[in-house]
Amino acid sequence: MDNKYVDLDFAKLDIERQKRRGCSEAVFCECKTDEQLIKIFQEFKNNGQNVLGTRASAKQAEILKREFENINYNERAKVLTLIQKPIKKVGEIAICTGGTGDIPVAEEAAETAEFYGSNVKKYYDIGVAGIHRLFDKIDDIRKANVIIAVAGMEGALGGILTGLVDVPVIAVPTSIGYGSSFKGISALLTMLNSCAEGMTVVNIDNGFNAGYSANQINTMVVKGKK
Repeated sequence: MDNKYVDLDFAKLDIERQKRRGCSEAVFCECKTDEQLIKIFQEFKNNGQNVLGTRASAKQAEILKREFENINYNERAKVLTLIQKPIKKVGEIAICTGGTGDIPVAEEAAETAEFYGSNVKKYYDIGVAGIHRLFDKIDDIRKANVIIAVAGMEGALGGILTGLVDVPVIAVPTSIGYGSSFKGISALLTMLNSCAEGMTVVNIDNGFNAGYSANQINTMVVKGKK
């Protein structure tokens, strides 16, 4: 196995991950200094790779935009992308939210899935408080190869969707909710304890992992249909 990486002292960049796993390494921006981010993005750029940065602040985005051309920033998702090679998108992922407050996490999932090569369709604010909104969209949602269900409060959307479809559902609990939701723990426990078969649960507010995993499933489905 090729173990090549770039050693920047403060970070060791896995530049062979694309070859090994099919998806390049992402950059978690939140805890890094401006200087560190610039050096990381520059090294990936030098190696001809597209770059995805998660949990990036608006200030970090402005600094990187001054250093690099073609930096795009989704403020709601807190996601940065630097695209050097065209991305061919395949299949379809449906991303659903219980409420409007869940959209930032859903946007992180969408940006991630699209970056790694999936087509995405969004169905926002279709939660259980007005479940007819979900039923109005369910025929379109069923066309997807995999579904991401993003919800806070009691987190019921994932289990309900799973009971209505025949494709994998990835549930993402969010920290949206009042005090007794315990910053997403209530939604997490609801999703983990769901009796609907075929639902996988990621960590609280982890849109990145949901988008990454959904892309893997979607890509495998598309390959299987060829």
